[in-house]
Amino acid sequence: MREWLKGLTREDRRVVGQNIKTAQYGWPLGMPLIRKLEPGLWEVRSHLAQGIARILFTVEESVMVLLHGFVKKLQKTPPSDLRTARQRLVSLREE
Repeated sequence: MREWLKGLTREDRRVVGQNIKTAQYGWPLGMPLIRKLEPGLWEVRSHLAQGIARILFTVEESVMVLLHGFVKKLQKTPPSDLRTARQRLVSLREE
């Protein structure tokens, strides 16, 4: 997740950071910023220059844990990105 964020422009990182902060301190929130994908998995939506970024996250004991980030190009969330977030969620819960 950190490497993905570092790959964004400074302005895009600022937008993503503001949206994550809004989600974190305003939790629970709903659309248009936050959408629940499945039990224990949500997404933060950020409008960037190259498209709409999605940051997939979970909440563990009142802590927001960022699992995966990507810029969405299709209407539906790509299965590979969803799979990555699910795998990281399982790893997190096994610790």
